Amino acid sequence: MKKRTLIASFRHFLVGFSMGAADLVPGVSGGTIAFVSGIYEQLLSAVEIVTGPVLRLVIRGKFVQAYRMTPFKFVVPLGLGMAIAILSLSHLIEYLLADHPNQTWSFFFGLVVASIVLVGRTIKGWSWRELVAIAAGALTTYWMVGAVPLETPATPLAFFFSGMVAICAMILPGISGSFILVLLGKYSQVLHAVSDRDILTILYVGLGAVVGLSVFSRLLKYLLDKHHSVTLGVLFGVLIGSLRKVWPWKLPDGTNILPELSGEVLLALFCAIIGAVLVLGISQLERGKRSIVTE
Repeated sequence: MKKRTLIASFRHFLVGFSMGAADLVPGVSGGTIAFVSGIYEQLLSAVEIVTGPVLRLVIRGKFVQAYRMTPFKFVVPLGLGMAIAILSLSHLIEYLLADHPNQTWSFFFGLVVASIVLVGRTIKGWSWRELVAIAAGALTTYWMVGAVPLETPATPLAFFFSGMVAICAMILPGISGSFILVLLGKYSQVLHAVSDRDILTILYVGLGAVVGLSVFSRLLKYLLDKHHSVTLGVLFGVLIGSLRKVWPWKLPDGTNILPELSGEVLLALFCAIIGAVLVLGISQLERGKRSIVTE
């Protein structure tokens, strides 16, 4: 039993590490990794517990009951993996995006394409409802990732709203929280707040994130419980629409272009295959875990 628990914890750590790495890239979501690894609904349930009954118990001073209710075996390795990835890989990914953009974006393009295939397999039935949901998710996301960043005021309410929306994007497959901050004109401001230890700004963003996570996780869980196939259709469409952002070859103004065949293109294709294989491998690990549990 202990061995099985350790294996599960290590697996959650690896998934968290992958989620943290994905969230560092504008246009790639940690929610995508959570979905293809099979922990997405478990993640939503854990968030619902921590931001709901556990938080209420903490506010009332009932720390022992809050401790007992918190799913530590899941959230600790997952959160630890995310934190280590963000702290250890941020400079590496920044370097790769700056010095090797085509290969790096190709890797993430392959990752998203493989995720689309895996999410598509989970949709039970393809009625007009699912098709409309897919089209709505794809078109909305395609428009969103090509939108011009807004100019928003540097007010507490604006930072609160930005944190609330960005955290929703982080748990939604296909859209990254960092990209939403870019669209809202808050990405650099939030980064500066973190580097300058601007506690008030960090607090406004953090409070917004807590509220957004609490509300949006419940909404997503409800939709997956009551309208599972249609909700998966929307998520499937969101992933398709996000391909516009992660396409490797762009003009300086961000317009996507087709590359000329060269050795660099072949290397980019190889990187895309690695990204796809990584996602398929994570999915296969989850299937292996399920087969062990059912034996």
